[in-house]
Amino acid sequence: MKKFRVVCSVLCLISTIHCYRILGLFPYPGKSHSDVILPLMRELSRRGHEVDVLTHFPSGYVNPNYTDLSIRGSYPIFLNTEPTNNLDPFSSRILFMYLDVIGMGLLADNYCDAAFKTETVKTLISSNQTYDLIIHEPFSSDCFLALNEKLKAPVIEISTSVMLPWHYGRFGNPDNPSYIPTLFLDNSDQMTFLHRVENTIVAYAHMFWFKKKQRDHDRIVGKYLKEHSPGYRSKVDLMLVNSHFSLNFARPFVPNVVEVGGLHLGQPEKLPENIEKFINESKHGVIYFSLGSMIKGHTFPQEKKDAFLKAFARLPQRVLWKWENETMPGKPDNVMIQKWMPQFDILSHPNVKAFISHGGLLGTTEAVHCGVPMMVMPQYGDQYTNAKAVEANGGGVILYLKDATEEKVYNNLKTILDPEFRAKAKALSERFRDRPMSPMDTAIYWVEYVARHKGAPHMKTAAVDMPLYQYLLLDVLAFLGLILLVFSYISYKILSLVLRSVFSKKKVKQN
Repeated sequence: MKKFRVVCSVLCLISTIHCYRILGLFPYPGKSHSDVILPLMRELSRRGHEVDVLTHFPSGYVNPNYTDLSIRGSYPIFLNTEPTNNLDPFSSRILFMYLDVIGMGLLADNYCDAAFKTETVKTLISSNQTYDLIIHEPFSSDCFLALNEKLKAPVIEISTSVMLPWHYGRFGNPDNPSYIPTLFLDNSDQMTFLHRVENTIVAYAHMFWFKKKQRDHDRIVGKYLKEHSPGYRSKVDLMLVNSHFSLNFARPFVPNVVEVGGLHLGQPEKLPENIEKFINESKHGVIYFSLGSMIKGHTFPQEKKDAFLKAFARLPQRVLWKWENETMPGKPDNVMIQKWMPQFDILSHPNVKAFISHGGLLGTTEAVHCGVPMMVMPQYGDQYTNAKAVEANGGGVILYLKDATEEKVYNNLKTILDPEFRAKAKALSERFRDRPMSPMDTAIYWVEYVARHKGAPHMKTAAVDMPLYQYLLLDVLAFLGLILLVFSYISYKILSLVLRSVFSKKKVKQN
């Protein structure tokens, strides 16, 4: 391995192609996040760069340029949760839209501390290894970004969701809650007055909460790194965002924030024989039903399972249901169950007519890319926002699990299976795919751009280093207000003198 890297380094020096040494720091223990990021890291290694990846999910990817720095086992990964939104609307909104962010911050306390204790991280800190570039996922914590106090390399952040409220400021990026929906709410970009009030309060409350949590995370970092300062958060050169304006609503971005929605998408592969046969032999097409890697279908309340099974039995389409148990009591003949299914490959099949989803961003972008209409049942996190974006852009309908009855499931599926609705989903797919470069090529270009230009500081807006009072023009407004006040005072005095003079002359004449 060492010999190969020496040879690679020599070849890079004598060739016109620049090979960079890149470190990926991804301490968040969520598999869906790694499914967005790791394809980029693997592709960078395929293109000749030396890539080290710190992750809970070592992929076993075989490439002499690619090295996993595993922290697996330092903290439990997120799997096997039960459906959550079988609650009344008030409780569901409080728990999963307003307060979910508190759990994210507390979780970050634990996984940051646990990861720093691993031998992998201790070795990285004590080594004298140098890197040309760091790629980091901030999400609920920046704690590992503090490593760059020692490594001194340009930093690219990658957001596996739309930008979070506490990330806008470090890039000087505009964030106007009047039309930019915050991540955890079920708002579109067209909000009523009350929605704008709620969106504003929640966005700023979440931002202030994470400002507080950042101080907590700094104390954790201080236990393991002797030299660090809170200023490391502002030393970020570029952010790649897993969003696209065609789906996640148009919003302004400064030059060093780049959308790469659909980054994880590759080419569909051949389906397993039993699944391909099931799909091909369905005369009326197939509905695919999956709630991702975390939510298990067999944990549905019994009355909700029965509602879906009865609705499926009334449809001419066949149903592929990702089901983690061996059996499904009451399963209709047109339903096939299996513990694992290759989701993107299934959605890419032309005979798949609809997708029942929980609204995770990966599955959502896969369905949009393939032009498959969705019935979305959001559960928590960004799934509410994703569901609203799908609905607003004509890609699907929303059904909350608490509202699921046989009739509602059946009617919603009939809606999205209608040819006119499918045409809307195809139009959304065309907009999503119509780009000058693929999401992967876009991400690779900007990664190499930042490395080539030593952090590309020319892309940063001056707003990044401005005090808040200057950014909000408070000093300018105060100055203009003072001028207006002085002008008004002088005008008042002049007018008073004129009026006194006029009236005094009249008084003299009368006398």
